[in-house]
Amino acid sequence: MAKFAHWDPLSRRRGNDARRRCDLRQAFPSRSTPAAAARRSLEGTAGHHPGYAISQRIRKRVEEAFGWAKTVAGLRKMRHRGLLKVDWQFTLAMAAHDLVRLPKLLA
Repeated sequence: MAKFAHWDPLSRRRGNDARRRCDLRQAFPSRSTPAAAARRSLEGTAGHHPGYAISQRIRKRVEEAFGWAKTVAGLRKMRHRGLLKVDWQFTLAMAAHDLVRLPKLLA
């Protein structure tokens, strides 16, 4: 702790110079989050698995539909209240998305 004897966390008189910030980062490294640990554990394995590429292609297709519904069909903010009405609005938006995709699928 002698290394940080000059540092007073309550005092702002000395400013926040880069050397002190660097010392603090080395002394108190940030803790890892569970999400970051999960990403690190999958870094070397998931990308090389043949099913991962298939999963990413399917995921892109699903995410495109939801993105279209939010931007074009107005599902970012629901117009109706109640489960039945919102379900109806979502079903109508997805049917419209299918109609938009239909010419591409038939070509």
